Amino acid sequence: MDLAAARAAMVAELEKKDGLRPGPVRDALLALPREVLMPQAYVRRSAPGEEPLRWDLLDWSAPQDRPELLGLLYGGGSVLVQHDGESLLGRVGGSRSGASITSMSTVMGLTASLLEELDLRPGQRVLDVGTGAGVTAAVACEICGDRGVVTLDRDRHLTDAAAVRLADLGFRPQVVCGSGERGVPGGEFDRILVSYAVERVPAALIEQLAPEGKLLVHVSSASPSWPGLAVVERTADGRVKAELRAVEFAHRAGHGMDRIWLSEEFRQRIATDPGTWTQRSMLVPPADTADRGLWLAADHLLGGLVRDFGAEHLVIGAPGCGSWLRAEPVGRSRWNVTVHGPRDIWKELQDLAARWRAASSPSRYRLLFEPDGGQRAVSACGRLSWLLPALRPLDEGSAP
Repeated sequence: MDLAAARAAMVAELEKKDGLRPGPVRDALLALPREVLMPQAYVRRSAPGEEPLRWDLLDWSAPQDRPELLGLLYGGGSVLVQHDGESLLGRVGGSRSGASITSMSTVMGLTASLLEELDLRPGQRVLDVGTGAGVTAAVACEICGDRGVVTLDRDRHLTDAAAVRLADLGFRPQVVCGSGERGVPGGEFDRILVSYAVERVPAALIEQLAPEGKLLVHVSSASPSWPGLAVVERTADGRVKAELRAVEFAHRAGHGMDRIWLSEEFRQRIATDPGTWTQRSMLVPPADTADRGLWLAADHLLGGLVRDFGAEHLVIGAPGCGSWLRAEPVGRSRWNVTVHGPRDIWKELQDLAARWRAASSPSRYRLLFEPDGGQRAVSACGRLSWLLPALRPLDEGSAP
């Protein structure tokens, strides 16, 4: 089993599909034996819709498991590492059923792009918030040196395992069990990466950002459909500047963050129900990529909406009230738009689209931190803005 070849194949795929560039992140991923960080991983065995869910825990020490585990570790996808909050050290392979997966490593394309965005360099002090399987911490140690790296997670089982496995790689960063929202009180870091989504940028992490430092964290509402990436920088003279970028993919929601979803029954209803009314429209639905900044605004200004990305055409539901939208092309430059429920989602979208275009169709928004603690996203011209949710009582939230 050629592990170096597996690493090289994964990196080549990241170069091809995700634009990974030559540089320290690429070199670190080529050198990182992921089987040391994740010597065990789960694979789902239950069929879609089957209850209870079933998983098998594959173990690198079991020769019969290695081919399948190798594919999971170097396939580029998310790797499931913890079931039902269990300890990762000393567990026995085999089957599990019921409960849920409580920790997983992030899809490698997303991790690599964020690490490149951080612009890691030797000697930097790095705070990795949301240790998980320890991949981000390992890359930071490889590039920056382990003395300046701190990795933090709310789950003692994850930090205990990461400390052992990072040491097996020859790295001994500071491993802390605690709240990701609080960071490391008294610490000062050149780079901070949060590996889970939040509703607003944690104020404590901004305070712990050193001059010329950078903080990356995904910001999202309860909907998983249209996330943003907050990029926060502190200038050499101590001023903070930030922006919120519309992005396609984001980390999972952090501990205690509510999420809304479209159930399978709701999806089927949208696909087959005649709805309240259908109209023929010449208005083109917003585009997925070119209009991503509009979707980011909709996530916050319209609220409660979830996109069914598995549908062939535009389908959006509002689980809270049962409203939905279905838009299907008919002929050239015509759309059948069907809506249902108390909300006219089509009208809401078109009204917001007009406001967004009047604001010069931004894909990025300034992120302002107001004196009263509020956080506001504002278009460059100031014509489109929204407040991020008010601060809630501090939870021990960290990586899922």
